[in-house]
Amino acid sequence: MNVTVWNENRHEQLNPKVAEVYPEGIHGTIAKFLREKGYDVKTATLDEPEHGLTEQVLAETDVLIWWGHKAHDEVEDEIAEKVKERVLDGMGLIVLHSGHFSKPFTKLMGTDCDLKWREADEKERIWVTDPTHPITAGLGEYIELEQEEMYGEHFDIPAPDELIFISWFEGGEVFRSGATFKRGRGKVFYFRPGHETYPTYYNIEIQRVIKNGVDWAINRDTPEFTRGNVTPLENLSE
Repeated sequence: MNVTVWNENRHEQLNPKVAEVYPEGIHGTIAKFLREKGYDVKTATLDEPEHGLTEQVLAETDVLIWWGHKAHDEVEDEIAEKVKERVLDGMGLIVLHSGHFSKPFTKLMGTDCDLKWREADEKERIWVTDPTHPITAGLGEYIELEQEEMYGEHFDIPAPDELIFISWFEGGEVFRSGATFKRGRGKVFYFRPGHETYPTYYNIEIQRVIKNGVDWAINRDTPEFTRGNVTPLENLSE
């Protein structure tokens, strides 16, 4: 299992509060608990050549995890397109928090993926709506976070193939916080929590969801399909 954790890594450089919460970067924190599970994990960041997502890296990646926020527009269109094509070819993609506005995700969704938001240190209760789904394995009825950024409906995404989490926030809003999509031969999982100034990715249950998401998103020898004009399998009578 080869996992690449991508993070724009800008907040950690510019905001001392974020650097204090995630001294190894958000990507470093996520990579650490994934390595502890036994995955082969690489990290990549925005300011590396080709954003760290070279053809070889993408070709060797089974599941790509994406966190971005303030620099979506700096991701080169060519790289975003390559990520999209790798998903269609079978690579799993897990999009976290503000990655809903990332170029790869919006390309795969075909919508602008907009929503409402508020940063006010609110309690978030993430309810499990599908307790039989493998991504929710090992969880209780809900995950409770004492402080998070609020995301609220309407979330402009296509109807998910599976809706597995819905969040309630202290201010009253709700949000579809865990949704899966199939695109080509690949799987996409969007998971909402993870604002940069909160220690969300140290939460054991949030880590469990991401680990489960990696296991779910991997392509398990999905057959390749022939496209375009083909010759018949049987002899056709003239």
